[in-house]
Amino acid sequence: MHTLYGIKNCDTVKKARNWLDQNSISYRCHDFRVDGLSLELLQHFAEHLDWNKLLNRSSTSWRQLSAEQQSELTQEKALQLMLTIPTLIKRPILETDEQLILGFKADNYQSKLL
Repeated sequence: MHTLYGIKNCDTVKKARNWLDQNSISYRCHDFRVDGLSLELLQHFAEHLDWNKLLNRSSTSWRQLSAEQQSELTQEKALQLMLTIPTLIKRPILETDEQLILGFKADNYQSKLL
């Protein structure tokens, strides 16, 4: 079974959930706010995805950070920021048996899951 990571009230996560439901693909939803987020899980994501893409620099949360927090980012610093502020993580992240898929685009899900 697939795992969809994100935040349930995120519009993009809702779109991904609707697409998975419409295509009868079973998954479980892991909400960072409800189910938690660990450094180990973030490191797992970073092993399979570019941490620069994992960090959502277009989010409201990113814009609310100080210039100091945004500057001189390393993977370690970015993961710590995401651990502290989960809304900095680009969503959703769909984990299948073979891969992690970052973000939602119907065409991408179609080509990778069907």
